[in-house]
Amino acid sequence: MAKPSDELIQLYRAAVEAQAEATSKPHSDEGWAPWREAAETFQRAVTEEAAGEDRAKLEMAVKKIVLHSEPAE
Repeated sequence: MAKPSDELIQLYRAAVEAQAEATSKPHSDEGWAPWREAAETFQRAVTEEAAGEDRAKLEMAVKKIVLHSEPAE
């Protein structure tokens, strides 16, 4: 499997940031809408980029990069 694109990594980072923002406040449909939209955008992009490859492996590769990478110095 090829390395995930920088765009896909950025889309997932945006979804993680939107999740943090949404969950830092009491639940409301309006407050959580940006998180849902960012997550949907990421999922669509994974499906498109995977085209013929293992979609789950691509998604996990992105999540590993974003959630478990070493911080830049």
